[in-house]
Amino acid sequence: MSTPVKESTGLRMGRPFGIPVYVSPTWLIVAAFITYSFQPLFAASLPGYGLVGSSVVALLFAVLLYASVLLHELAHCVVAKYYGLPVRRITLYMLGGVSEIEREPETAGREFNVALAGPLLSLGLATIGYLVSAVAFVTGPVDPLSMFMRPPDGLVPVLIWQLWSSNLIVGIFNLLPGLPLDGGRMLRAAVWKIRRDAGTGTLAAAWVGRGVAIAVVVVPLLMNLMAGQEPGIGSMLWTVVLASFIWLGASQSLRVARVRARLPQLRARTLARRAIPVTAEVPLSEGLRRAREAGAGAMVVVDHDGRPVGIVNEAAVNATPEQRRPWVNVGALSRALEPSLVLGVDLEGESLLDAMRETPAPEYLLVERGGEIYGVLATADVNRMFSGV
Repeated sequence: MSTPVKESTGLRMGRPFGIPVYVSPTWLIVAAFITYSFQPLFAASLPGYGLVGSSVVALLFAVLLYASVLLHELAHCVVAKYYGLPVRRITLYMLGGVSEIEREPETAGREFNVALAGPLLSLGLATIGYLVSAVAFVTGPVDPLSMFMRPPDGLVPVLIWQLWSSNLIVGIFNLLPGLPLDGGRMLRAAVWKIRRDAGTGTLAAAWVGRGVAIAVVVVPLLMNLMAGQEPGIGSMLWTVVLASFIWLGASQSLRVARVRARLPQLRARTLARRAIPVTAEVPLSEGLRRAREAGAGAMVVVDHDGRPVGIVNEAAVNATPEQRRPWVNVGALSRALEPSLVLGVDLEGESLLDAMRETPAPEYLLVERGGEIYGVLATADVNRMFSGV
């Protein structure tokens, strides 16, 4: 699973394949939950271990399960790196793992392959564990149904059984066709390929993801009711948490798709505010008067040779009381003009957003290819384009 880039939190565990791996503190929550939930099963399979011993085995299972989740995420990342996609980190957290791939694959086929790699590895681990159990721990004819339903006796056999059956569930669950699951990314890639539009693929997979979230809650509940059983509080709580994660991920994907649908309309030249040059010592009231007369919406601070050295911050201007404006110089309300705050006026779409993300700021100076000042781009004007998304 991939997510937008965020700042790292948690304990750094290493750099397999050059990819930093972090464990979030929220992993302790799921480790405790797994230990509590699986302790009775291990106690039944290992009668001589007692409460403490079976709890330790359940905790060991939680660690090994998350090691397999790490392998699942590494599979995504290795395929992504094969396609030249930069991978920032892997984070293991309460609901599994996330691979932070910094940009999307360029084709639907590559998107499909990156998404498929994780579930394939989980199913591969399940197959290997099943075969090991069948060969090493089963005496007599192998009954596939019995192997699925009843764990064997003994520490190593029961751990292997739990791991391969859990990886089978992880692999199948991740193939469900809805974002943010891997199956949703595969569905997105398929629709992208058929319709030749990534945005349409995202919308389709995100709406299906919302349906999957509802099904994750409703289907187990109906199965329990049909069997005449009351669902356990713990299992229902976990189901609701999982469904909420899927719903929120699908909703985020919908928002991203809507934002990208508006990207073709995003042009620096169109959004630019006309700007007037002022020297730093000009009083704010005088600068605003000149801007009004010129029909300008921004002020650029220039030196006495006419070279731009700063941009007057609109928020600082608005925060300055009227009675103080004759006594405050525009230079005191400006931000120094760093090279990263100077953007080409022909930037548009994703390229414009990338340039703004590189150095977040309230205003940017827009220049023509020859270096001539064109105007000022306000981040507020860009955000206004995406309001309501």
